[in-house]
Amino acid sequence: MVEDTMFSGESKNIEYKVSLPDKSEKYMKTIVAFANTQGGKLIVGVDDKTYQIVGVENDVLFQMMDGIANAVSDSCVPQIIPDIEPQTVDGKTVIVVSVEAGKNRPYYLKSKGKDNGTYIRVAGTSRQAFPEKIKELEMEGARISWDELTCVGYPVSEEATEKLCQDIEKFRKKAGMSEHSVKKEQLINWKILKQSEGQFLATNAYALLTSDYFSFSKTQCAVFKGTDRAVFLDKREFTGPIYTQIEEAVDFVLRNIRLGATIDGLVRKEKYELPPEAIREMIINAHCHRNLLDESCIQVAVYDDRLEVTSPGGLYNGLTYEEVMNGHSKIRNKGIANIFSQMGLVEAWGSGIKRILNAAEEYGLPKPKFQEFDNMFRVELFRVNPITDQANQATNQALKHNHNILTLNRIFWHRISSFLATVFDFSYSTSPCLR
Repeated sequence: MVEDTMFSGESKNIEYKVSLPDKSEKYMKTIVAFANTQGGKLIVGVDDKTYQIVGVENDVLFQMMDGIANAVSDSCVPQIIPDIEPQTVDGKTVIVVSVEAGKNRPYYLKSKGKDNGTYIRVAGTSRQAFPEKIKELEMEGARISWDELTCVGYPVSEEATEKLCQDIEKFRKKAGMSEHSVKKEQLINWKILKQSEGQFLATNAYALLTSDYFSFSKTQCAVFKGTDRAVFLDKREFTGPIYTQIEEAVDFVLRNIRLGATIDGLVRKEKYELPPEAIREMIINAHCHRNLLDESCIQVAVYDDRLEVTSPGGLYNGLTYEEVMNGHSKIRNKGIANIFSQMGLVEAWGSGIKRILNAAEEYGLPKPKFQEFDNMFRVELFRVNPITDQANQATNQALKHNHNILTLNRIFWHRISSFLATVFDFSYSTSPCLR
């Protein structure tokens, strides 16, 4: 299975070289890019256009492997230690250079420096990182969360702090959590506030939880006609504390999907066409895991056939799509994630996707779709259209009923015609009024 993946074509984690370029810099970009993204394999001896395995000659095999190891050691900063080994495929030998996702980011080419020599993987290519991406890589390497940094110039007011504490208490009580009381000291322990020389300092998380200070901190919601974004039916933009944005966005979706009802004995039970817990989880995850260095907004879109939630930023710190789907999680925004946990919005790390899948299955919906892009992550929850289905069923029943009536009419007139032919001695088949 692994071998099939390695030789089925280039991807974000696989790159081929039919032979080593004369200048090592040409393939060192790939090594650096793998270390800065999700890791990957550089395979020497495979044609990158035809995917044909051409192999490496045995008499130069180990010399070439030593050359790769030396080039990586001499060219890359910080140090990257790849796993370099020969592998026989279809009777030919190739060199597989495996690079793990690095922890000491950003990695870059020594000859070009950090600003010009930092590369990342985008689809199947290695591209130079923009300054904002380099900044994000620096924070990943330093294990720093942007939301825990001091928000310079943002005031810490008693009114805003008290409201935040009260709101957290309300969420904790609603979630059935013990010890509802929340004070300013707890905000310090949770790294939402900082204290320096007797003064309280706001973090970026504090600003996100108390205001609309950052222009990118908003949730854009829309209803579209059909299955694309050509025609708006309704749109709203929610700002303010991110937990109120979540509540408003969930309410927006619920207002714009169907609410049905069933009768269970004497009890009337209402049920939305999409599971509210899945809707809530999708929007919470988008806020919890978004890239706050990206100035795009979270988008919630309702189409005729699906609900779509898109958050800025790809997967964090080398996390792969497969790991995400298996319940693994890496926390990008530690302050926000901690507060969401304290508010009962997040139950267990890495369980959000599983809850979305389970909720959809319990509702009998198609399996939700999770899409990873280089600069965003998208979740799609598919609608079934009960009104359309019922309308089609009703139409089919009506057509069947009409068909039965026409059949009975033909039989009736056939018998009347036969009777008249017998009584009056003429053929109904030739009578123009009875054809």
